[in-house]
Amino acid sequence: QVQLVESGGGLVQPGGSLRLSCEVSGSIFDIHRMSWHWQAPGKQGELVAQITNSGARKYADSVKGRFSISNLNAKNTVYLQMDSLKPEDTAVYYCHARVTDSGMVLGDYWGQGTQVTVSS
Repeated sequence: QVQLVESGGGLVQPGGSLRLSCEVSGSIFDIHRMSWHWQAPGKQGELVAQITNSGARKYADSVKGRFSISNLNAKNTVYLQMDSLKPEDTAVYYCHARVTDSGMVLGDYWGQGTQVTVSS
């Protein structure tokens, strides 16, 4: 059983910062990549940021230069540092992990989601 536990969401004023955390626990052989996705009301979910086990990162264009994804040498934990937050960043943020074993994908796992609200 693989579980993802997210934390760090909340209410913040425009221009403020938040840091989201996601810890993976359970029967894990290897995590190929971890990512954050967001879903705003009435919209489809989108990839926000991704980091692979080789350290490669990618970001949605709308967050480049403001958000940073890292795992800080904790392979089963991923962080999303969000700076210069805007009202349009308001969404439920979901953590995702792809678990592999010797290169074979064992499964894709999701956290329960954490609400981020940017408002004055």
